[in-house]
Amino acid sequence: MRLRVPFLFRLHNGRSHLLVPGPNGYSRRRASRPGKRRAEHSGDRERAITGNRQASWAFADAFVAEDDALIRARARSHRAGLRPVSPGTGAALRLLAATGDAKSVVEIGTGTGVSGIHLMRGMRPDGVLTTVDTEPDRQQLAREAYREAGFAGNRARFICGPALDVLPRLTDGGYDLVFCDADRLEYLDYLDASLRLLRPGGLVCFEGAFGRGRALDAAHQDAESQCLRELLREVRDSPHLAPVLLPTDDGLLCAVRSK
Repeated sequence: MRLRVPFLFRLHNGRSHLLVPGPNGYSRRRASRPGKRRAEHSGDRERAITGNRQASWAFADAFVAEDDALIRARARSHRAGLRPVSPGTGAALRLLAATGDAKSVVEIGTGTGVSGIHLMRGMRPDGVLTTVDTEPDRQQLAREAYREAGFAGNRARFICGPALDVLPRLTDGGYDLVFCDADRLEYLDYLDASLRLLRPGGLVCFEGAFGRGRALDAAHQDAESQCLRELLREVRDSPHLAPVLLPTDDGLLCAVRSK
């Protein structure tokens, strides 16, 4: 399902137009070239782009379009009652995997393959995704999604079982990236495991760091919110990690392991 966003930039007849606020809503104005901008209008344009932060975030999250393979995988996820990563989060994962020239990646929480497709598209062509999930039916759906996306069968290694049972069996220092999108109550354990699994300079990412906004509000004292707050503190304050919290969808917490 495609996200409808009140874009402030739109294409019309192949040209970029800026939507600016007016008395009757947004009107279309062709974006000026840098050399022809008028200083007196620059403030208005900046306000048009950033005035509605929620719309700006929605625009950014839907900025990278998804192809048919991802759309089908996303539809399967919704039918299964799951919440896959958003298009913006998926695009961020692809970029991070590509930037790190990732060859070996661990994914905790296979789902129906949405995040796995994004990760493998960013990885090296000979890279292998090790994906862990407790539900074999979901992993079968992910296999189908990877096949539809054009990946060979040897690009993904599926391990079915609880993550905390599987992770100790994986090779120390053998991975370039660990992506976590599973039980939030186990995220601190995943962090400990990731520090062991990652090579120096490797990257760990946690989906859902905002906890649907609850983790950011101290009034919420449920177990999941408290675990996410502790995770945020641990990652931020660790001398072994260089962290960033990306505001894509429900928050993507990332950190590079120190070399």
